[in-house]
Amino acid sequence: MTHQPEARMTNPAYVLTDAGPAIQNLLKATRQGGVDESILELVHLRASQINGCGFCVDYGVKSARKNGVDDEKLFMVAAWRETPYFSDEERAALALAESATRLADVSDAVPDEVWDAAADHFDEKQLAAIVLMVGLTNLFNRLNVAVRQPAGAGW
Repeated sequence: MTHQPEARMTNPAYVLTDAGPAIQNLLKATRQGGVDESILELVHLRASQINGCGFCVDYGVKSARKNGVDDEKLFMVAAWRETPYFSDEERAALALAESATRLADVSDAVPDEVWDAAADHFDEKQLAAIVLMVGLTNLFNRLNVAVRQPAGAGW
């Protein structure tokens, strides 16, 4: 028998009614940077894995599939460095996502090496979209983890 946990409360983005639309507008803005949707999905998924957000990992996998990310990549995104499945562009975006998510792990959270590799593949507008996606994903993760939003639950 499977136990479906319950959230502690309604997601704060819905309790504070102005927050939800504002967050959705920011999310739409990430799509205006010219970054391939599948890369944004991988960035979202990797940051959510790092933060242990079951809801966002579940949602991220489903959304990534809808946007053309194949199962090979979905199964291996947590170990992307050790697999041949990711392009150099995807690797640069994933490295940036990891660094920008793990801010407290090292003193130079986003080292020049990581930033420069991303800048070799993405222009400023694209970098803005990736960084905004990482920031929003971390916001989503923190909201959902704090309220224990169960994976598979709808908002």
